[in-house]
Amino acid sequence: MKTNVKKQILELAQQGKRIDDRAFDEFRPVSIEYDISVNAEGSAMVSLGNTKVNAGVKMDVAEPYPDSPNKGNLMVGLELSPIAAPQFEPGPPSIDSIEISRVIDRGVREANAVNFEKLCIKEGELVWQVFIDEYAIDSDGNVLDAGAIAAIAALANTKLPKLDEENKVDYKEKNSKKLELRNVPLACTVVKIENFLLVDPNSKEEEVADSKLTITMSEHGIHGIQKGNGVLTEQEIAECITLAKKATDKLRKQLKLK
Repeated sequence: MKTNVKKQILELAQQGKRIDDRAFDEFRPVSIEYDISVNAEGSAMVSLGNTKVNAGVKMDVAEPYPDSPNKGNLMVGLELSPIAAPQFEPGPPSIDSIEISRVIDRGVREANAVNFEKLCIKEGELVWQVFIDEYAIDSDGNVLDAGAIAAIAALANTKLPKLDEENKVDYKEKNSKKLELRNVPLACTVVKIENFLLVDPNSKEEEVADSKLTITMSEHGIHGIQKGNGVLTEQEIAECITLAKKATDKLRKQLKLK
């Protein structure tokens, strides 16, 4: 079965085609639905083709880290549940889930997508901490890129909760102040199937891929690269970056997340 799928993908690729009629450097259609959670400070559901990821932002106050006394902090977690795909198992976070979460987290941090200094309430004592909880609810390949979009969309949708006089969070009342986004990092995963490089693999392409590379980019350049299994030459890595830049630039203009 897997051999037949790979043969079909390669036959089409030799004609410059893909099994879902996309160009090699093209994301699947993306749609975003906001405010999917009434209890989150910001939330969004992202559909990347048939892959769907929900993201919600919760905020709390805490002491800052010792090495960044005037900055808030951020944590991303993504769950791969069996309702999304049969290969995902219930229980503690899997290695894949942890890796995806870290790649998304690193992309947001390294791109300085959030102005962490504006999340400082009292330097050295109290800052906002931002939690992004994500859930893959349908997987047709490339949950990582969908999760990266969902994280940024949820952040763009976030309004800070109010603090009372004792600096305790009042979750019942939202502030009119939105979380400030400075940059829009997007992840772009490229797979290699024999001699062909394809952006945003669907589940069939993902299953037969020989190697994989995820590049996280904002308007200002590259903020993270994560390599999967398999071998890529230096030239192929450069080609992946070129494909990723073209694809993310186009997607960023479409989404208008700032």
